[in-house]
Amino acid sequence: MTTTEPQAAIDMDKLMGFVFQAVGEVGATLNTALVVMGDRLGLYRALAGAGPLTPAGLAERTGAAERYVREWLNAQAAGGYVSYDPDSGRYSLSPEHAVALTDESSPAYLQGLFQTALGSVLDSARITTAAKTGAGVGWHEHNTDVFDGCERFFRPGYNAHLVAEWLPALDGVVAKLQQGATVADVGCGHGASTILMAEAFPASVFVGSDYHEGSIITARERAVEAGVSDRVTFEVAAASSYSGTGYDLVTMFDCLHDMGDPAGAARHVRQSLTADGTWLIVEPAAGDRVEDNLNPVGRTYYGFSTLLCTPASLSQDVGLALGAQAGEARIRDVVTTAGLSRFRRVSETPFNIVYEARP
Repeated sequence: MTTTEPQAAIDMDKLMGFVFQAVGEVGATLNTALVVMGDRLGLYRALAGAGPLTPAGLAERTGAAERYVREWLNAQAAGGYVSYDPDSGRYSLSPEHAVALTDESSPAYLQGLFQTALGSVLDSARITTAAKTGAGVGWHEHNTDVFDGCERFFRPGYNAHLVAEWLPALDGVVAKLQQGATVADVGCGHGASTILMAEAFPASVFVGSDYHEGSIITARERAVEAGVSDRVTFEVAAASSYSGTGYDLVTMFDCLHDMGDPAGAARHVRQSLTADGTWLIVEPAAGDRVEDNLNPVGRTYYGFSTLLCTPASLSQDVGLALGAQAGEARIRDVVTTAGLSRFRRVSETPFNIVYEARP
């Protein structure tokens, strides 16, 4: 004789509440593609500061087809991204939303975040397959929206905070950079952080490294464009084997948690620093406990961690897979185990926590 547990009564209000929540989630997922579409077609830029426009007026300004523009505008109005005046049939973009959607110099600029999310979703089938076996998917295996979007998302924050706040928060580092220091920017991607520091400190020499050859090619081109190639070099190298020693400063921006062997990378940092050198570590904002991260920023980072960061780490030797929400305690453990005895949080933003480590 078998027995079954009695089924819990279904609260229909809760059920339908969740259903409509999920409908909203689907709309938000589709809107990621629509925001990238609006960016690439120049729709947000044409709306910014233009006052109320009809779909035909926006189409004329951008050269896009009016029928697509009208549907796109209605989706944007339904999501609260643009405003709609039913009396005139015109749409407008508020100054605040224009900053987030069009101003690449603002730390609130969001287009890179949407582009990275779209690229991550496009590659999700590959991640799903890997999740069945625990295999990894390398960073280099993703599409260009992931690479380009990440730089577009992080670069405005670096522009706003790196030179003005993060470097001055480090003990004695700015004075060294002004006098002439040697710096290794590890996991530099397209080189945005490297070039920014080189522009601010012309007496110093910088070596950027990344294991992804495509990113290094782009970084070299960007250095030439910025006029800093005389004091900036870029190399293809893993974090545990980048070249050089005697560095006054080693930096890692939003990449330590992606590494397969962050402890091995930390040991290499320790060996490559001068006796009084400094390691600057910038990581995604995260608390040490899961419950600390159950918020919009944590949700976004857990999503990226599932689709990008964890697969990238698992594709490498060791495959520690710290994840984007590793938290300060785990970062501290990686750093101090490698022999860097001094570790402290020196700054933070809504999206990042900044650490200083020293021998």
